[in-house]
Amino acid sequence: MNFVMNRILPLFILLLVTSLMFGQDLDLLEEDEPIIDYTTATFKTNRVVNGHSIETVAKREFDFKISHRFGFVSGGFYDLFGLDEATMRIGGDFGITDNLNIGIGRSNELKTYDGFVKYKFLRQSTGAKNTPISAVWISHTGISTWRWDQPERENLFSSRLHYTHQLLLARKMTEGLSIQLSPTLVHKNLVDSISRPNDILSIGVGVRQKITNRITVNGEYYYVLPNQLATDKTNSLSLGFNIETGGHVFQLFFTNAAAPFEKGFITDTKAKWSDGDIRFGFNIARVFNF
Repeated sequence: MNFVMNRILPLFILLLVTSLMFGQDLDLLEEDEPIIDYTTATFKTNRVVNGHSIETVAKREFDFKISHRFGFVSGGFYDLFGLDEATMRIGGDFGITDNLNIGIGRSNELKTYDGFVKYKFLRQSTGAKNTPISAVWISHTGISTWRWDQPERENLFSSRLHYTHQLLLARKMTEGLSIQLSPTLVHKNLVDSISRPNDILSIGVGVRQKITNRITVNGEYYYVLPNQLATDKTNSLSLGFNIETGGHVFQLFFTNAAAPFEKGFITDTKAKWSDGDIRFGFNIARVFNF
């Protein structure tokens, strides 16, 4: 008994105290270890209005989209405020990874098929890694299958192609306000005049303001640098609401652009808000998880 009291018990007490001290030190180390806090939901969906936002579809998810742009609201009751006419696109975005997406679609505007690759290479974050913005690169290709206006002349397949490259830079300024800049290059293989450039530079500005947890106000404007478009072309301006209903996101908006793909609404818009040439439109998105 004396052996236990004199030798074993003090040793046991020493081991217990040591383990408690080291355990507390480890807990303190774990608490002090910095973590990366990534910003989420900069925009409610992967489109601002017409153009892409920095949001991407998650891995193995498919975001199915139906997009409509109707005729001019100024048409009045005769055209049911533009509802008698419609430009539409059906397509979807698929997440290869959380940051790498591909997408395809078909629009009745010039019977255009399009596809794109979208890669998010930078995410806004705080904590262990302080990154002030999110950044995405998009490369887009479109093919017009519209019948040639002059079939008797030599028409090349390459003349049907156009390309768009975009760098999207966005920051969630506050919990409610997000801003995005979109420097853009559109390349047309075929232009309507030899005096027009094949490469057209523009910059887009997108804004999102949160109203409630399920509703946001969105605005988007694409400014084309001077002396690149014909005088009858103008810049695309769109304003609207995003409404989240659980499995769907509805985007309701007004715009002067008819085409639902980049080359179309950035370089081919003719209608002007100042003339009252405004179209009502909507995008519906439904996400499927594979």
